[in-house]
Amino acid sequence: MEINEDGFIEKDKLHPKMQIDRDELIVSSNVFLDHVGEVILSINSDELSWKLVESADNEGRFQSSSCLGIKLASKVETEIKISDVYAVEFKNWGLIHESVTPNARASLLGRDSEMYRFTVHGFQRSNTKCSLWVLATYTFGHMDLQTCQTWVDKISSFINKEVGRPKSLLVFVHPLSGKGNGSRTWETVAPIFSRAKVKTKVTVTERAGHAFDVMASISDKELNSYDGVVAVGGDGFFNEILNGLLSSRHKAPYPPNPVEVTDSAGNNGNASVADPNETPDASPQYREQDPLLQSSEPCRTGYQILLITYSCSYENHADEGTSFPLPNERFRLGIIPSGSTDAIVICTTGARDPVTSALQIVLGRSVCLDIAQVVRWKTTSSSKDAPCVRYAASFAGYGFYGDVIKESENYRWMGPKRYDYAGTKVFLRHRSYEAEVAYLEVKTEKLEPPPKKALLDSRTQPLWRSWVPPKKPEREVCRKNCHICNESFKTNHVITHSPTITHQTNVEDSKWLRSKGRFLSIGAAVISCRNERAPDGLVADAHLADGLLDLILIKDCPRAFYLWHLTQLAKKGGDPLNFEFVEHFKTPAFTFTSFGEESIWNLDGELFQAHQLSAQIFRGLVTLFASGPEV
Repeated sequence: MEINEDGFIEKDKLHPKMQIDRDELIVSSNVFLDHVGEVILSINSDELSWKLVESADNEGRFQSSSCLGIKLASKVETEIKISDVYAVEFKNWGLIHESVTPNARASLLGRDSEMYRFTVHGFQRSNTKCSLWVLATYTFGHMDLQTCQTWVDKISSFINKEVGRPKSLLVFVHPLSGKGNGSRTWETVAPIFSRAKVKTKVTVTERAGHAFDVMASISDKELNSYDGVVAVGGDGFFNEILNGLLSSRHKAPYPPNPVEVTDSAGNNGNASVADPNETPDASPQYREQDPLLQSSEPCRTGYQILLITYSCSYENHADEGTSFPLPNERFRLGIIPSGSTDAIVICTTGARDPVTSALQIVLGRSVCLDIAQVVRWKTTSSSKDAPCVRYAASFAGYGFYGDVIKESENYRWMGPKRYDYAGTKVFLRHRSYEAEVAYLEVKTEKLEPPPKKALLDSRTQPLWRSWVPPKKPEREVCRKNCHICNESFKTNHVITHSPTITHQTNVEDSKWLRSKGRFLSIGAAVISCRNERAPDGLVADAHLADGLLDLILIKDCPRAFYLWHLTQLAKKGGDPLNFEFVEHFKTPAFTFTSFGEESIWNLDGELFQAHQLSAQIFRGLVTLFASGPEV
């Protein structure tokens, strides 16, 4: 090879017309871009770019357009980042079509010219919504076979250097999810995985619990041979896979049960952690000797609880001695939306779009996600059950939320519309339930909320005059590269020692608070739960991995006021939490006790009967194939 006068290294016969910048290591050559014309194609480790070559007149001068004597640039520069390219493939001999761009040199070849071709597969962000990714293909051509093959090899080498892209995945398809489009949705996106050379072991589920059974029974050795698992379905189907993964692999002490929290009120508010290996009748003295506690001395005055709050770092926080450690950044979970609401996908990608989700999976995008552990202590008021553990990735709801999911089970034949019909019936029924909720208060640096919308006014004023819309506080919505999700806990959490990664709340800053009464609904949101019916979600400023639940208590109130709350939920920019009958708390743990005969909860769209339960959050317990919303 020889260095020419332009500072490029001339390639030998096997790579005609290809050049390498010796300073910046940029490979470039002239090729033809389909529907554009002749371009100078260049590549480095960060991006693939091309620049249109202007056509020349009879005297060899490049032509350009002008308007009123002002020269207009005729060059068109375009690029795509290597991180946004998911595949490149050689297309062999075929047509490169006539240019649609003025002054391009494709016309020198004729209207449609045959040559060797290669195609680069990537994506573009939608012009209307940045979070929506649209497939983009660029087909280049050259008369020399070796030149095209060299470009394919070069682009492939840069793609293979991208870190975090999956090579092998487990895929579960729910054929009846949503409107019964699960299998069709997978058929739509399967070519993306094929082009990206991602191996997929596909299981089309045949019954309820099929995916759970497979994930729970698969050996850790086999599980470690995959880079992740993908659910083609809705939130409930993802919940099934999540619980199958965690049911036998996630080892952590339980949160305190409601009885312990209630009893602690007479003991300076101290609550201890229930260990899963402990019997329900174990004495408090035994719990104080738990090796996870910092000290074996009795709790001092104040409110104290040991919380299991994981960090996202796999290398630093993986449990030693386990064959499948959690959290596990290498093994990620993905969702290709095909459900009725798909709230998890909307909150983690910003779009309810199968192609967007598939692209983020094959490109290896990653976000950490909090997971709520829900422990049922009693199914009914008189039952004596062993603790039952379930996990939720988006939401746990009682009252209105539980009644809707229970009622909708009678109308599965209606498809997704059953939720609207069931919701209307439950709303008209307007039932409230007597219960007690205890939650761990965590003080955070936060602006004071605006005055709540009053429901009761003085006797001298009509109700409609009692509320003047307050100025809405700024909501820090969770976005891509969210700094709240990325930062560690501050003064109110102190990291303790291994073997499990825990955080202990500050004695002075945290305490258990209780709320007892009649509630229309109780909700605990892990994420904002945005969906098509609630564009801002249940809690607009909820985050994917901040280590906190958003606890929402809706007290008994007239039906008209509850309708007002629901209409605010359904409105973009609404303010559903700013009512006197609504209480909203950010907390890492809460307990619940019902005083009724039956108590139905909604866990990620699945029924869960529980008279007594407690829940705690695990920060960044799982990693998702997603990038976070961009808008």
